[in-house]
Order: sequence, then C-alpha cells, then structure tokens
Amino acid sequence: MKPLAPVSPRSRVVLGVSFFVLFFVVWAAVTFGGVVPKQFLADPLTMVKSGWTLLTDFGFARDIGMTVWRVVGGFLIAAVIAVPLGVLMGAYKGVEAFFEPFVSFARYLPASAFIPLLILWAGIGEAQKLSVIFIGSFFQLVLMIAVSVGNTRRDLVEAAYTLGSQDRGIVLRVLLPSSAPEIAETLRMVLGWAWTYVIVAELIGASSGIGHMITDSQALLATDNIIFGIIVIGLIGLVTDFAFKAFNRKLYPWAQLSR
Repeated sequence: MKPLAPVSPRSRVVLGVSFFVLFFVVWAAVTFGGVVPKQFLADPLTMVKSGWTLLTDFGFARDIGMTVWRVVGGFLIAAVIAVPLGVLMGAYKGVEAFFEPFVSFARYLPASAFIPLLILWAGIGEAQKLSVIFIGSFFQLVLMIAVSVGNTRRDLVEAAYTLGSQDRGIVLRVLLPSSAPEIAETLRMVLGWAWTYVIVAELIGASSGIGHMITDSQALLATDNIIFGIIVIGLIGLVTDFAFKAFNRKLYPWAQLSR
C-alpha cells in the first residue's frame, strides 16, 4: 500500500469484513476464555440469543422503529432549516456576519445539557426527543454548509458574472451545484451524530426506544441486552451510511472523479 493509493472495491470489502471477524474473534476469546466475567461482558452467543428473545418476546422491533423515527424526524427538521440558512451564510457575507457568532457559540453547547429544560418545556413526549436531535444537529449543519458554500472557487463566480448572471443566478447555478456534493457529505456525517443524541434523549424519561431498553437492561446487569442494543444501532448506522454514500455517488458522479 502507498499513501493515498486507491483500493479496489473487492479489497475494500475484504478488509472491512476482516476487521469485524477479528473483532468478534477477540471478543469470543476474552469472554469464553474467562478473561472477563460474563456479568461485565456477555459472550457473542449469549448476546445473539438474548437479542432474538428481545425481538420475538419483548417487542424490541417496535423500540427500534421508534428510535429510527425519532432520528429521521429530528434530523429532517434540522436539515430543512439548516440547509437554506447555511447556503445564505456561505453566499452572503453580511448574513454570515449576523448569524455566525451565535451559531459558533451554540454548536459547542452539548445537546444533552438541554434535556432538563426540554422536559420542563415539552414534557417527556416525542417533542422533547426531537428537540434534542434538532439542537444537536442544526448548528453543526449550518456552519459546515456555510463553509462548503463559501469555499466555492472564485473563478467560477467571476466567469458567471462575466457571462451576465445576476446574484440569484450565481447562488442557484454556481454556488449550489459546486457545493452540493460537500453538502450531501455533511448531511451524511451529521446524521451519524444524530444517533448519539437520540440515545441520550431516550436514556431519560422514555418509555420506548433502544435507549430505553439499554437503561432497563443496565438496572438488571443484562450486558447481553445492552451489547445487542449497541450493535443494532451500529448496524442501522452502517446500512444508512452505505446507502447515503451510494446515493451521493449516483447523484454527484463528478465529485468522485475529483477524489
């Protein structure tokens, strides 16, 4: 391997699968071998059996569905507002000067710190959980999208002006098409962060969801259930990430050629 040298798709799949195989082999070795007590770390076989019981006897599929709905709902609300605002901030320096100080301040505030206030304001229902995801995603999206739009090549903008484009045309025909692949990549990354926020929101005041199951299992020292819940989150995130990447490659093929 050489620095920045591309890897064939087949090799990428083999290497990726190899890591998971190695991970499970080490996990099985330390649990079946007695290196770590089972009450602190369940073995893979027990985890799979407990996961199947959760799905078939305790309705865990509904918890998964509720968590996915919360992530998608909160993230979409954040994206619908953040994308236009980020584009405006990147395109117009006056808008950026007005919003950026507050956005930069707010993006450092942990979304979990708002949970007590959100419970007071919105109760423990879905509004509170969607609000946590919104707060955790919105400010990150706005700033990253603004940077992507603001980094558009100046020669493209100057060429468009030379050809007679107006300000609106510059935004719609130059800035947006140029930064669209980076905006899509930003959405993919922040969607991953949204999963961390929903689990935090479900750990407090929730009656359903993966985070709620993990909290109940922690009280019972059921590490097999906890690990299964964590793995389910990872698998959903992995599938979503690959789907997002495939969609971006199909939508913006020229962006892949420049990498």
